Amino acid sequence: MSHVEPLVDQSVAAPSAALQAPWWKGAAIYQIYPRSFADSNGDGIGDLAGITAHLDHVASLGVDCVWVSPFFTSPQRDFGYDVADYRGIDPIFGTLDDFDAMVARAHELGLKLIIDQVYSHTSDEHPWFGTSRADRTNPKADWYVWADAKADGSPPNNWQSVFGGPSWTWDARRGQYYFHNFLTEQPDLNVHHPAVQDALLAVARFWLERGVDGFRIDAINFAMHDPALSDNPPAPPGGKRTRPFDFQLHLHNQSHPDIVKFLERLRGVFDEYPGAFALAEVGGELALREMHEFTRGSHRLNSAYGFDFLYAERLTPALVAKAATSWPDGPEIGWPSWAFENHDAPRAVSRWAAPEHRLAFARMKMLLLAAMRGTIILYQGEELGLTQVDVPFDQLQDPEAIANWPQTLSRDGVRTPMPWCATSPNFGFSVGQPWLPVGPEHVALTVDRQEGDPHSVLAATRAALHLRNERPALRWGSLEVIEAGDQLLQFERHQGDERLRCSFNLSPEPTPWSAGGRTIAGTGDIGTGELGPYAAVIEEIE
Repeated sequence: MSHVEPLVDQSVAAPSAALQAPWWKGAAIYQIYPRSFADSNGDGIGDLAGITAHLDHVASLGVDCVWVSPFFTSPQRDFGYDVADYRGIDPIFGTLDDFDAMVARAHELGLKLIIDQVYSHTSDEHPWFGTSRADRTNPKADWYVWADAKADGSPPNNWQSVFGGPSWTWDARRGQYYFHNFLTEQPDLNVHHPAVQDALLAVARFWLERGVDGFRIDAINFAMHDPALSDNPPAPPGGKRTRPFDFQLHLHNQSHPDIVKFLERLRGVFDEYPGAFALAEVGGELALREMHEFTRGSHRLNSAYGFDFLYAERLTPALVAKAATSWPDGPEIGWPSWAFENHDAPRAVSRWAAPEHRLAFARMKMLLLAAMRGTIILYQGEELGLTQVDVPFDQLQDPEAIANWPQTLSRDGVRTPMPWCATSPNFGFSVGQPWLPVGPEHVALTVDRQEGDPHSVLAATRAALHLRNERPALRWGSLEVIEAGDQLLQFERHQGDERLRCSFNLSPEPTPWSAGGRTIAGTGDIGTGELGPYAAVIEEIE
């Protein structure tokens, strides 16, 4: 058995223009969490100028697009997902001029740039909410979800918030409760209201006019509720329950069927800007059904991603096969997107591999992601194989982690500063005290330590993305699962005359495997009849 470092066959020319699909179809997107990427002014919080200064690194990976998480004006209760001004840049991140410079630099480097849109809720400091809560007769009185108390003064129904506790907060100004699916400080918009929809569409146009190439739409299936305010039924027994939210089936506080009508209006705006891309985030018990609904046909969103992998405790062949086959290649079927990590989910290498296998696993995982049918999303630092940081309780910033301690999603542990330089203070993230501690174990994984090292995860990432960009079957082709056993995952990708067989050992033990063609990429120990622990190989089949 021979050990193969990440390799890619360089003999194939890039796909011809005739084969090119829309830029987003099969693209690789790099997610940047602004607070933790790069700090240009020494205040310990990342900013837009810091992003601009490091876009060369992002472009060097071979990705097509950058997704920048929220930087809007916000009291930062949920670190930007509580928006107080949809058209403003929070001063901690910079100015609109800084934003324009970031977009311009991305485009100079050949990168598309998309940003978050949060249409489900705002901050309670948004002027819209300030007006709405003033009384029951003002022009925005019904822009949010208000309801009277029950006769005994209790909330209107039994809905529970994602972050813990009832979804209703009493407001003495109006003498009513307001609804919030998330934090108390994040009141839900009444997106049923045509005027609210008009205002949100105007926000979309504002950013498209400034040159963004599309949006990742946050928690879109939370955007509309059941106006009858029906109680949610209890969830069936079993499953992990760490919050009151987990005890219910969320049939009425979210997932209203009229969401698709709003998305069709939103798509109409995108169509005014050729090439604009719309990616939905969808979670919950009905996620697959809703993702299909939100992306069906040419009059809704382009793509959607859920949480198939983000919270999975293990990466198994069955999990990958189920996810992949849930998006068949057919008319009226939408286009999927996939992420193994993001700002809300613990680092995959820490969830899915023992410490002694993390390097091999990280290389294999990146080749697997690059071989998936769909648009793929890398989270900052994933190209380095970063591990989850254990942030002590007294340094936690995440409101969910604090509220649910010690049963936490550990969002802070994946949001720690990006490590750029091993010998610089705070690994080059900031000369000031970072808002979250750097991960001490990341000293060996910094960008400068991995740059130029052919055995690094960074090198494996570039090799995997290069392969995806060079091979039409990987970028756009159909996918057929061949085997999904206890260890071996095997599928084929087809596009035109090109046929590729992709084989992955998703376990720490060797597994039998038979070669079937010419190897064009691989990583780990690859023998004539066996794949070593976390080894992978992609072959060209005649």
